[in-house]
Amino acid sequence: MTPGERKAQFGATGADARRHAPATARNRDPLLDVLRGVLPSEGLVLEVASGSGEHAIHFAAALPGLTWQPTDPDEGARASIDAWAKASGIGNIRPALPLDASAWPWTVPAADALLCVNMIHIAPWSATTGLLRGACELLSPGAPLILYGPFLRASVQTAQGNLVFDADLRARNPQWGLRALEEVTQAAVGFSLERIVEMPANNLTVIFRRV
Repeated sequence: MTPGERKAQFGATGADARRHAPATARNRDPLLDVLRGVLPSEGLVLEVASGSGEHAIHFAAALPGLTWQPTDPDEGARASIDAWAKASGIGNIRPALPLDASAWPWTVPAADALLCVNMIHIAPWSATTGLLRGACELLSPGAPLILYGPFLRASVQTAQGNLVFDADLRARNPQWGLRALEEVTQAAVGFSLERIVEMPANNLTVIFRRV
């Protein structure tokens, strides 16, 4: 995937509020395959930084036993999420809520699982630490925290495309950039690292469990 494809830029669909993230169509099914083996069979899944809402719609439709709670700090993103939900007619997805991962308290009091896709590298480090703190507060022992996106790993050579992407992000905003998985794991107080799943386009799905 090129740096341009990875950028958090969405195009509106027609004249309505729906946005379209091209990468979603490519990664949603591989990610869904992982989620099927990680998420509980029922309960509330909190998605932090839902973006366009396309992931939320796809996962909620495929996992009808779960209730999906999308969130995003951006008003336009929330409008897109709700527009996609309305168009889909799916009944197990809630209206999108405003949520800034770095600001506590959150607007959601509890959840049975937490998912965050492609956020921590396009946000300040405080968003990552806020996400981990919020997850620790909300989730019960055994509940999963699932992160998806590109990471740096000390023991694994970083793909050239990810290095280029990292440099591009840092040029756009010095507070952005790919996070070292070891630093994220160290900051995940109250969690154990269950497993790391290699994903297409040099991404990872990282699964933590609340202890």
